[in-house]
Amino acid sequence: MRIQQLSELLDYVATCRIEMAQLYSRLHTQADSSRVKLMLEYFQQHERHTAEKLENYIDEAPKKVLDTWYKDVVFEDFIAICQKTSMPANMSEDDVLELHLNLDNRLIGLLEKTASSSATTETKGALEDLVRVEKIQQQRLVHSSIRMDDI
Repeated sequence: MRIQQLSELLDYVATCRIEMAQLYSRLHTQADSSRVKLMLEYFQQHERHTAEKLENYIDEAPKKVLDTWYKDVVFEDFIAICQKTSMPANMSEDDVLELHLNLDNRLIGLLEKTASSSATTETKGALEDLVRVEKIQQQRLVHSSIRMDDI
């Protein structure tokens, strides 16, 4: 996928988050373990919440930043990856966490790549702030997942 404006990129990332939530919902119906099901429910909620926060950010961000143009931002078809991903019914909590981190890091990487190719410091700073928030959320999610193991 080729991204031309920052607003397109952020919309796409929000859509990818919703797609991840749908993937976790699909995996939830296939999972055997109740602990894995609980984790997948948590991940679904997290992704929907993250997408909503990103959409709110888009609504509140300065138009000048959202209208930033890019020449060479190309990204894999993330939605197709989510739609094609499957796991066995006996998937473990570690398998689910590994899948999540793989997908999450791809989206964070896209934001980092875009930040590094931003022409203005205002746009670069906004994207770097977004990346920082995404990484903090990822850390919290991993910690919460580890705490689930303690239950």
